[in-house]
Amino acid sequence: MLVYSHDSFGLGHLRRCRTIAHALVARRKALSVLILSGSPIIGSFDFRTRVDFVRIPGVIKLRNGEYSSLSLHMDIGEVLRMRASIIQHTAEVFAPDVFIVDKEPLGLRGEIQDALEVLGARGTRLVLGLRDVMDDPASLSEEWARKNPVPALETLYDDILVYGLPQVCDPLAGLGLSESIRRKMTYTGYLESMPSDDPPGIRAATALSEPFILITPGGGGDGEDLIDWVIGAYESNSDLPHPALIAFGPFMRAQRREQFRMRIARLDRVEAITFDARFENLMARAAGVVAMGGYNTFCEILTFDKPAVIVPRRRPRLEQTIRASRAEQLGLVRMLSDEHGRDRNSMAAALRGIASQPRPSDVVVPGLLEGLDNIHRLVERWLDSRGKRLDPVRAAGVKR
Repeated sequence: MLVYSHDSFGLGHLRRCRTIAHALVARRKALSVLILSGSPIIGSFDFRTRVDFVRIPGVIKLRNGEYSSLSLHMDIGEVLRMRASIIQHTAEVFAPDVFIVDKEPLGLRGEIQDALEVLGARGTRLVLGLRDVMDDPASLSEEWARKNPVPALETLYDDILVYGLPQVCDPLAGLGLSESIRRKMTYTGYLESMPSDDPPGIRAATALSEPFILITPGGGGDGEDLIDWVIGAYESNSDLPHPALIAFGPFMRAQRREQFRMRIARLDRVEAITFDARFENLMARAAGVVAMGGYNTFCEILTFDKPAVIVPRRRPRLEQTIRASRAEQLGLVRMLSDEHGRDRNSMAAALRGIASQPRPSDVVVPGLLEGLDNIHRLVERWLDSRGKRLDPVRAAGVKR
């Protein structure tokens, strides 16, 4: 299996692809997975046997919406041509039975279209994987009108997997897609997180021993407001019931991170780390979570059954806000909006309330965390259809 993740910024795409790859090789001993990624920190993660990666040159999205090379002193057009060449050559040599593309049907600026056409002609199963929420329908419609991926969904892709449930969101709502495309869609459920077998990095990173609240803005590139709000709540309220562990994320600006560290140093019950590649183990130890609400964090909250307060971002897309709102309606989390300001006492009240807040498991949502099992069943079916020898024990098929 070949997996593509464009990864211009953040951790979400890479961590989702890694979770799927690890789950599949654990279930099928003859499977190898190669991940194509532009993430600058992919080498910081551990990978299981039979999972490897090819790091393509990184790019970063600028505030004006344009892209620039992350590290190389090269024109963005040259970098994109080089990325496309590496992707196509890797695809041709690796010759996968299944090719899963994360989120971007044509890749960054269309860089995987040639690879899709070559692999499709060879009979590779072409699969698009989408998170539960893409954006609000109007914004997504405008974006897809510009990128024009619909013809690829019609003629190239065999399947579209949605890593969520329809009662939370239809990620392609409002696009006016044909019935032939709709028939390719399968809602898998959310992806269960798998803790590392290694000792949790938290034990070496902090002296906190009592239950703590984990504060996470994901990759941290746009999480400064959340961190400032939480620190302010602890500065103004010395009686909060739990200490806090703040995980800044590897993409937070170094200057801002150090400013936060100076404030945290004056607080007795707040500690901070920058990044832990075994983040699932931090989540498993926490008494509760305050987060921005990206896809992977939401899956970890569900997996480890943590009471959570989600403070979603509203820019550059409404993905987190839509997810948090729907999850709150289902009773899975509590949402706290900063749309009308960040009053320290409102955050303090949310922190106090975590101890008495319901856990996600208090709500029965059929199929909520069955994503990895369902993806495995589908992969087995696809390989079977290509005449591959299956493992002795085969799970039942997935109902569309």
